[in-house]
Amino acid sequence: MASEGVSKQRKKKRALHGLLLAFKATITSDPYGILANNWSANNTSVCYWIGVSCGIKHQRVTALNFSGFDLGGAVAPHLGNLTFLRSLDISFNNFTGILPDELSNLRRLKEINVGFNSFTGEIPFWFGILQELQHIYLNNNTFTGSITPSLFNSTSKLLTLDMGYNFLGGNIPREIGNFSSLETLNLEFNQFTIGSLPDGIFKVSSIRTINLRGCRLSDMLPSDMCNSIPKLKTLHLSKNQLFGQIPPNIYKCRDLEDLRLSYNYFNGNIPSEIGSLVNLKKLYLGENSFGGGIPKQLGNLTSLNTLFLSRNNLRGGIPKQLGNITSLNYLHLDNNKLTGELPEELSNLAYLEIFSVNNNSLSSSIPSFMFNISTLKDLSLQTNLFSGSLPYINTGHSLFNLEMLYLDENRLSGVIPSYITNASKLAHLQIAINSFSGYVPNFGNLRLLETLQIWKNNFTGDLGFLSSLTNCRYLKSLGFSRNPLKGILPTSIGNLSTSLQLFEAGKCNIMGAIPSEIGNLSSLLYLSLYSNQLTGFIPALLGKLTQLQGIFLNDNRLQGYIPPDLCQMSNLVELKFSGNMLIGAIPNCLGQLTALRLLYLGSNNLNSTMPSNLWNLIDLLELNLSSNYLSGKISSEIGSLKVINILDLSWNQFSGDISNSISSSQSIEFLSLAHNKFESSIPTSLGNIINLRSLDLSNNNLCGVIPKSLEGLRYLQYFNVSYNKLEGEIPTKGPFVNFTDQSFFQNSALCGASRFHVALCVQTRTRTIPKNVSLLLVKYILLPIILTIILVIIILVLIRKRRKQSKVPPPADILLGVAWRTISYQELVRGTSAFSETNLLGRGGFGSVFRGTLSDGLNVAIKVFNLQLERASKSFDTESEILSSVRHRNLVRIIGCCNTEFKSLILAYMPNGSLEKLLYSESYCLDMLQRVKIAIDVALALEYLHHGHTFPVVHCDIKPRNVLLDEDMTAHVADFGLSKLFDEGEVVIQTNTLATIGYTAPEYGSEGKVSTNGDIYSYGILLLEIFTMKKPTDDMFSEEMNLKDWVGDALLQENVVNEVVAPSLLTREDQHFSAKEECVSSVFGLAMECLAFSPEERINMIQIVAALQKIKTRFLASHIMR
Repeated sequence: MASEGVSKQRKKKRALHGLLLAFKATITSDPYGILANNWSANNTSVCYWIGVSCGIKHQRVTALNFSGFDLGGAVAPHLGNLTFLRSLDISFNNFTGILPDELSNLRRLKEINVGFNSFTGEIPFWFGILQELQHIYLNNNTFTGSITPSLFNSTSKLLTLDMGYNFLGGNIPREIGNFSSLETLNLEFNQFTIGSLPDGIFKVSSIRTINLRGCRLSDMLPSDMCNSIPKLKTLHLSKNQLFGQIPPNIYKCRDLEDLRLSYNYFNGNIPSEIGSLVNLKKLYLGENSFGGGIPKQLGNLTSLNTLFLSRNNLRGGIPKQLGNITSLNYLHLDNNKLTGELPEELSNLAYLEIFSVNNNSLSSSIPSFMFNISTLKDLSLQTNLFSGSLPYINTGHSLFNLEMLYLDENRLSGVIPSYITNASKLAHLQIAINSFSGYVPNFGNLRLLETLQIWKNNFTGDLGFLSSLTNCRYLKSLGFSRNPLKGILPTSIGNLSTSLQLFEAGKCNIMGAIPSEIGNLSSLLYLSLYSNQLTGFIPALLGKLTQLQGIFLNDNRLQGYIPPDLCQMSNLVELKFSGNMLIGAIPNCLGQLTALRLLYLGSNNLNSTMPSNLWNLIDLLELNLSSNYLSGKISSEIGSLKVINILDLSWNQFSGDISNSISSSQSIEFLSLAHNKFESSIPTSLGNIINLRSLDLSNNNLCGVIPKSLEGLRYLQYFNVSYNKLEGEIPTKGPFVNFTDQSFFQNSALCGASRFHVALCVQTRTRTIPKNVSLLLVKYILLPIILTIILVIIILVLIRKRRKQSKVPPPADILLGVAWRTISYQELVRGTSAFSETNLLGRGGFGSVFRGTLSDGLNVAIKVFNLQLERASKSFDTESEILSSVRHRNLVRIIGCCNTEFKSLILAYMPNGSLEKLLYSESYCLDMLQRVKIAIDVALALEYLHHGHTFPVVHCDIKPRNVLLDEDMTAHVADFGLSKLFDEGEVVIQTNTLATIGYTAPEYGSEGKVSTNGDIYSYGILLLEIFTMKKPTDDMFSEEMNLKDWVGDALLQENVVNEVVAPSLLTREDQHFSAKEECVSSVFGLAMECLAFSPEERINMIQIVAALQKIKTRFLASHIMR
């Protein structure tokens, strides 16, 4: 019997060996050799293997812990045979693949931790089977799908559920509230559908931690939120879309230690009841819309170490009671509307590390205690109204922990005290835009300095301080522009930190030559020496600065040639050498700098022809070559500068014709060809540059007439053709209404209105016809012709009126024309599998749309009209009539129809579906540029419908569902079932309700007026929805506050536009935040012009298209430059 027991033990031992070695075999990466060196097939018990724990009595494996071993590979299904396993921890590794279903056999498992790996697939169903589970950690993986319902089957013992930082979608299940013993819930930063708070979680009395940060929640906090959760210690709801106010019953969460509600849309006052949460250690309420004052009751939170109230609308002073929170480490009050002084009581904050009150309206002098807090690391006081000198403090108190000091944009004066230049840990010092004076001190003791910005002050003296900065080996940013300094740049500038990226020294009275040693600064991105008194040549060694993106040497006294070596700067975006004494040719190789956006070489002595390679700079935004001696003809290749905004070639010696191709540059706003030798006529095509604001062609040899096409330049504000040889009538319409005689001085034979001080235009007269002959002509020829014309007009009007009054529209098969295919019902049945639900793309007001394949293999969308519905037949006829007569790349293309008793339209298939679907997709997020392009596509379609057709077409139902996207993400406007065909300027009174609630113009409901202006209103709502991802019918809106008002209010406030933008589009961590914020602000401003209450005050689609093109161009330029 004993031998039999020993035999069983050996078998179990071998089995355990086999199971764990099978697991080891699936490991593809073991960089530290942990398993390779410790796990082997010898007789050693697995209980002694690293990471393995066994029960004392029976030596069965009860726990596996491989956390942080950096293992890679898949999890072997063999682990499912370790049926006595109670704990499995494989966190902080590189495991991939799915969790095998065999793990469902681990019925004794109490804890599973697979966090911080790369697991994929959906959450396994079998979690709901493991009745002993208490702790589930799936965080920081790439799990997808929704939270499985089976999870709630048998998990009454669950204490911890952590699924944060995955890609889970769907809604957060309300059943989470069924976990009666749950203590910790963490679902932060997933991709859930925008939805409500799982309010059941606030009923779980055992809950201690709720973390739902970044879960796309859009809801109000329940008014009874804290009634049933007395043990709650941590509540994280930041970075959602929550709104409303914090409920006053927050005081009932008495054990709360960490409350984070920042980056939401909360408003109202911060409830004073928060001051009752005496255990609170962290309070984050920043990036909301809280108003009122900072509650003085917060001074009761004596355990608090972090208070974050930044970026709200808080007003009034800083309560002195905050000085009672002596444990405070981090105090953020920046970007509010606070006023008054810094209270003396803040001197009690002896452990403060970060104090940030920038971007307020605080005033008076900076109190000395601010520089006596020895623990301070970050002091941010910039952009306030602080004045006077920096305080004197005892030298025995040094800021030996200070790392960041921001005092810029105040009214400070006096000298820089020594306690700043001796703060040895200081890395960032910004004191720009003040009135500091005296010599620039020696900063050599600041060995860790990375940023020094002292520009726009009153510092005097020479540039000797630059030599002391050679001790600062981490220096990245140096700016001392706009100070009344004087001196020369020392050669020691070449010994500055090789990490230096920004060197700004404009307007400093610097004299002498640019030292060639500056070429040693290999990391330099921006070099600015503008408006000084520099002399000598541009050093060829600057060409070594291949990372340089901007070089500004304009307005100096530099001489010589532009070195071709500069063409090595392949990353150059801005080059400004204007206002010097440079000679010779413009280097042809500049055309190789394809990143270049701004090129300024004006006001020099350059004397060549235009280099041919310059036209290769197709992304150039601004080109200024004015006031030189450039000559020759302008190549027709100038038209390749498609996105240029400013083109100034004035005061040169260019000759020949003005090229027609210049009109290809549709983005030009400023064009000056003045003071040259251009000949021939003014090109009519200049009237196509729709964005043109300034056009100067004066002082040339131009002849002929001023083209009437220029009357269409609606943005033109400045126009000058003086001193030419022009003749004929001066145009009188469009922008010419506002021009004076100063635009037309000294021309050969211009005529026009007396206000232009030119001769009146006289019609050329032929020989006089005798009076009796004239009467005969009128009586027998002219009068019958006039009567005939009148009769024809009357007949046409009667026919049109009869057509309008007719209740039966023209048969669609007559309107379709020969270009359409007629497709049989049988072919549609075959192509859609008998209109199977699997091919259903969507349902609308008058029928359904199916995906189908025609007999020739063409994929199409088939719109089937339900003739049982009222007005469905009329909708079919209307849509047929519209689509038969319009053609545009941004309108949905019609392929054919089936016009029997079964009415349907066959349309081009759009594989990316509707804009509505993409906007609210869980798996796809449109970026900023894609949204701008879609907005332009829709605008181009409406511009064509309103202005580009023989008769205006009003769509009447513009909304995201009616915008479809093809495989290239080009947008196409669809669904013309409610559209109207009008005469020019016609308005129809429509008694039936049109369009979709929320997108409808006010005049539809109040007066029943239908016109192109209604489409513009709907388009404005569409623009807001594209960039806010808020439907106009969203629950957060009401009669008191709609989508338009919500965005409009944000535009009126400073620095709050980002609060209404879709969170996925705009985050402050984004390196292109400023460019994106500027872009979306411009879009919102344009939307407001579309949403004017009065239809007559709305802009038209031509203006909208031009404005959007400009927004896109500027965004692309800013995106690249920043």
